[in-house]
Amino acid sequence: MFRISQFMQEIAAPTPLGPVRKPPGPVVIWNLIRRCNLTCKHCYSISADKDFAGELNTEEVFAVMDDLKGFRVPALILSGGEPLLRPDIFAIAERSKSLGFYTALSSNGTLIDEAMMEKIIPVDFGYVGISLDGMGATHDKFRRMDGAFDKSLHAIRLCRDAGLKVGVRFTLTQDNFHDLAALLQLVEDEGVDRFYFSHLNYAGRGNKNRKDDAQHQMTRQAMDLLFDTCWRYQQQGLQKEFTTGNNDADGVYMLHWVERNFPDRAPYIRQKLAQWGGNSSGVNVANIDNLGNVHPDTMWWHYTLGNVRDRPFSAIWTDTSDPLMAGLKAHPRRVGGRCGQCAHFDICGGNTRVRAQQLTRDPWAEDPGCYLTDEEIGLVPCAA
Repeated sequence: MFRISQFMQEIAAPTPLGPVRKPPGPVVIWNLIRRCNLTCKHCYSISADKDFAGELNTEEVFAVMDDLKGFRVPALILSGGEPLLRPDIFAIAERSKSLGFYTALSSNGTLIDEAMMEKIIPVDFGYVGISLDGMGATHDKFRRMDGAFDKSLHAIRLCRDAGLKVGVRFTLTQDNFHDLAALLQLVEDEGVDRFYFSHLNYAGRGNKNRKDDAQHQMTRQAMDLLFDTCWRYQQQGLQKEFTTGNNDADGVYMLHWVERNFPDRAPYIRQKLAQWGGNSSGVNVANIDNLGNVHPDTMWWHYTLGNVRDRPFSAIWTDTSDPLMAGLKAHPRRVGGRCGQCAHFDICGGNTRVRAQQLTRDPWAEDPGCYLTDEEIGLVPCAA
């Protein structure tokens, strides 16, 4: 995850460089259930509105939580499918909170009404993320449900009014790019705390629809809009978090934005970006699916490292006999093509390996999702 707002704050008020902070354990995104009331175009879990056999029961979930706590996992993101369809979701959330995990809920929002809020409020989630794929008709088309936008927006307002930290999650494609500016305005108008911008990744249903991925020029325009908007908030004192995911080239692109707009800050920001280090799949972020399979992150559902019914998560996560995990945990990673030759490899870390694996079957090939030019990554001299 790339925290735009954090770097904007560093531009405005630089802080000492300091040592690199290493999280004690990975953030775990936990797909507790595969069932969902929607069938979204870009769903990485390829969920459906039906029960899936073999999912972890409550006792198994609690046992895994104990292992995660001992392994010093700092945060659990409770996801699905639609996690609110799981009957024990609030028991799981309450146990997560009692164990000291930062606990977040990732929902499509359509099931969050006044009655559901009576169950959500007592849990006091650290964050509730709700997906919007654009405005009105655009969102409904992506979610394949008439009225989905209105339901999700109502959920955002309910969470906001209850004092919960709430965010909008948005996945960019060429079919919803036209709504991005309006969606950012909605976030501002509605007093939403956080905006998470996801690049389309080649996994699950997103992999089947990768022909609809935004073209690189469109991606650049979207990033410029995010940077400009976030900087405006910084100048106005508006406390909003802007983050991006699934394309660590965003850090390098931001460096070039800083060089254009704040050239005196660029060397310092580059050091901060290098400390961030880019992609952390298999290192600082992990995924457990509904069946207990462990993956390097949520976009690696086609690659299983082990199952928590057979071995503790802590044992699976530290086992580098698996070649993918050995490669992901290597520092620096050994990556080929443009990524391996990139002058800013220390910033993005070779980007999202799953795209390379999906397109070439080689997880160490160059990332086809990098939207930077050869000049921007130092492969050819910049034009005078």
